[in-house]
Amino acid sequence: MALLLVDGDRPRRPEETQFQLEGWVATAPFEDHVGLTIEAAANGEARLSMPFRVCLANGGGVMHGGALVTLADTAVAMAIKSILPPGTFFATTELKTQFLAPVQEGTVVALAKIYGPEGRTFHGEAEVRDAAGTVVARFHSVFRIARGQGFDAPVTG
Repeated sequence: MALLLVDGDRPRRPEETQFQLEGWVATAPFEDHVGLTIEAAANGEARLSMPFRVCLANGGGVMHGGALVTLADTAVAMAIKSILPPGTFFATTELKTQFLAPVQEGTVVALAKIYGPEGRTFHGEAEVRDAAGTVVARFHSVFRIARGQGFDAPVTG
């Protein structure tokens, strides 16, 4: 969970310390806002959950696809954090989601696994299940570690 040091509705100012994370594998302010919980993250795998609250509904009354993608993307990120040194900078560069079934109620769970790194690149996948265990989404992503952190290919020649 993130500790907000300012009103969460204030504009983001990178030069100002506005929040602190509990640790390396921890939720950030946005993830807290949507209700994500990190249940486990170790050895390149992670399990996160999120309850379906009314504020996560789309106009049709089911869970918004963006909420499901947030859960899956964050699960892959926590799987990556579980094997990287604290403080390593990385980001999602590609993602693809296949929506398979609507979520109408209950808590959804994302199970993520990563492959890599290959140089600065990780590939991740996550399966999102509803409270009944039905797979509601499959997620695939690519993450890249920022340059200059020891993951760059050696310069030859």
